[in-house]
Amino acid sequence: MIAEFGLGDVVMMKKPHACGVNEWVIIRVGADVKIKCSHCGRIVMMDRVDFVRMGKKIISKREQPSEA
Repeated sequence: MIAEFGLGDVVMMKKPHACGVNEWVIIRVGADVKIKCSHCGRIVMMDRVDFVRMGKKIISKREQPSEA
């Protein structure tokens, strides 16, 4: 279960995609969450409640650009 997540984060889901990889990149956050498979590029959209329930952990956070 994932508590906090943001745009550009790489997350691991509980079940792997059909291509065999379970790493996804978050490309849209709102009432729905859109994720993209890091291996084959397939895009899946699900509601936020299902995403939180099906997410296992955050693999890497998106690096915030430094303001100079």
